[in-house]
Amino acid sequence: MVILVTITEEIIARACRRDVEGSIKENLNSKTSPWKATVRDSLFNGNPKGKYKDMKKEHKVLQKLMQECFLPKGGGVDQLSLEHKVFLHFLVTFEKVNLPRYIFHHMFWELKESQENNRSFIPYGRLLSEIFHQGGILEAIKLSKAVNDDELGTVVGMYINANTLKHMFMIKKFTKLETDLQKSMILSNLIEDFPPISREDPLEVRAAYVYEHWKTTGEVINYNSIPDTMYGAPLKVASKKRKSKKASSEVAEGEASKPKPKKAKKEKAAF
Repeated sequence: MVILVTITEEIIARACRRDVEGSIKENLNSKTSPWKATVRDSLFNGNPKGKYKDMKKEHKVLQKLMQECFLPKGGGVDQLSLEHKVFLHFLVTFEKVNLPRYIFHHMFWELKESQENNRSFIPYGRLLSEIFHQGGILEAIKLSKAVNDDELGTVVGMYINANTLKHMFMIKKFTKLETDLQKSMILSNLIEDFPPISREDPLEVRAAYVYEHWKTTGEVINYNSIPDTMYGAPLKVASKKRKSKKASSEVAEGEASKPKPKKAKKEKAAF
């Protein structure tokens, strides 16, 4: 559609509501960097091999969040670079990280990977959607009526719940609640400058966000301004798997060329 989009650290910071400041470590030498000893002590209880089993449960959950949200990547839980371990070290030691810069560099790295290795993986889909929405691109696509949701191949991220912890072997049993997130294809209307919290969030989460917002901007959030529910509709948390048109047509042609098996005659049972 010839719509130019420029994404910078500052734009990412505005979308994330975070300042471009804090700690960041990149291009570390995994053999000679002194950070190897640091993360060994803070994450793996001093084990020089740095095994996943040596991590505390809380650190495993933070690693899951890091891999799914902050620095999304493929592969198993044991395949962490030194940069990822240092990022996790900042989280477990409560050191402020430069999240917008981390996201920008990780986005750039994934783009380079997709071009050089033909790797079709797009991280930060929700963040990009917000940036495109604020830039008016989504509205332009909607008004053009050139494509629909099926043709765009809309996908959404996964979410972490008690079932996730069970698959991580961190808990054995849990009680499913009616308030748990459910898989849904309901689309929620994007709200301008929406708050990332609602009254459905735990009280400590709301209090922490209000305090952090006041400390960063000097603005006090009125309790009445917090919405009752997030976006006013169920969250869109999962999507149906869609086959490409080429794959679908190939399957259809293959099925058409095969002779259809004759249906076996049903025999009446004698009683």
